[in-house]
Amino acid sequence: MNLLTNYHSHCEFCDGHAPMADFVEEAVAEGFASYGISSHAPFPIANNCNMHRERLADYLDEFHRLKSLYASKIELYVGLEIDFLDDTFNPSIPYFQELPLDYRIGSVHYIVTPDGTPIDTDGSPDRFRGYVDTYFGGDVDEAVRRFYRSSFRLIELGGFDFLGHLDKIGLNASLYRPGLDREAWYRQLVNDYLEAIASRHLLVEVNTKAFATRGRFFPNEDYFEQMHRMGIRVVVNSDAHYPAKINAGRPEALHALARAGYTAVWQLSRGEWVEAPLDL
Repeated sequence: MNLLTNYHSHCEFCDGHAPMADFVEEAVAEGFASYGISSHAPFPIANNCNMHRERLADYLDEFHRLKSLYASKIELYVGLEIDFLDDTFNPSIPYFQELPLDYRIGSVHYIVTPDGTPIDTDGSPDRFRGYVDTYFGGDVDEAVRRFYRSSFRLIELGGFDFLGHLDKIGLNASLYRPGLDREAWYRQLVNDYLEAIASRHLLVEVNTKAFATRGRFFPNEDYFEQMHRMGIRVVVNSDAHYPAKINAGRPEALHALARAGYTAVWQLSRGEWVEAPLDL
């Protein structure tokens, strides 16, 4: 089975840097078996990343135009990356469940600060540092714990097909305080989260976006063996914002998973999630 797939990508309908068609054309040119578009879903807090709700119909129309145009060359799927904010806004709410999507990614980007302000933990290290200093008085541990409280609630509520970039806050937190993501309390948080994921038989994304620049996957490669022992299924995605990066880091991730004991990853085929054996 062709292992060239990607289901996490952002085009100009959100914070991506090219039209949707450019991503699809690149996937066809590189010989992808299947490809998914997953713009950041509409969000109740104004920002420069999420799609505006009024553009959703155009997003779906453009996808279906491309799906029809390239039907003989590639399997195309449409999804959304949906943020968890709280119990009133997350992938499980009726608005997202009723949309005609092929899949949904459940992700945590925002946390709510002690004074009730939602902040994005996913931005630049400098912005993250400013948020921690301003809203948490430098208590980065508390920011991390809030991220994981939201993460646990996300999987309790469900409504998604796979989890996006878990452990991602570990990067910014470790840049704020070097070594934080290797401290026992942090690793215990991730371990507890993985156990909760395994108990629910959830599909987890191995996100390769930061591999070229930071040498890091989300979740960190350190957890791959543990995930394999727990029986956690994985799908490998590049979280591409540029067409040229739709396969960035994927070969390295597949080899890292193989070293950890994985013999297969998961991908969409004819509309169903199926195992794709690693043949490296």
